[in-house]
Amino acid sequence: MSETIQSPSDRTNPGRAELPTQSLPGGAQPLIVVGYSSRPEGQAALKRALSEARLRSAALVVVNTSPEADTAGLAAELAASGVASEIRTPADVHDSAEELIRTAETTDADFIVIGLRRRSPVGKLLLGSNAQRVLLDAACPVLAVKAEPGAD
Repeated sequence: MSETIQSPSDRTNPGRAELPTQSLPGGAQPLIVVGYSSRPEGQAALKRALSEARLRSAALVVVNTSPEADTAGLAAELAASGVASEIRTPADVHDSAEELIRTAETTDADFIVIGLRRRSPVGKLLLGSNAQRVLLDAACPVLAVKAEPGAD
């Protein structure tokens, strides 16, 4: 039950691969944008976003910020979840905060889910710049989740 959807940003960036997705419904269904990477915090964000999507009968837009991520595995995980979803891989993965914010705005998302790294006591004084940007600049609510302890 999957098909290929090409996002508008893909059409302006020829050469980027189309990824298999489940079609996103239009209209009144809630929509969640999640920042995904292959690191533990990205996996924690995806896990929580899938849980929230099931709880709210929402669709997901997964912004894949890991160029090294196994997109086929990610697509298979999303398909197995039964949640309507779309994977978007930005052309510039170095500005993931801007891509998450832009995606949330253009899709009229209900909220964004991001993952945070666990930090040492000194590191807790500083929040990651991407996370801070999303938290401060997003027009919608942001749910920030931590990776499981020892998930490195």
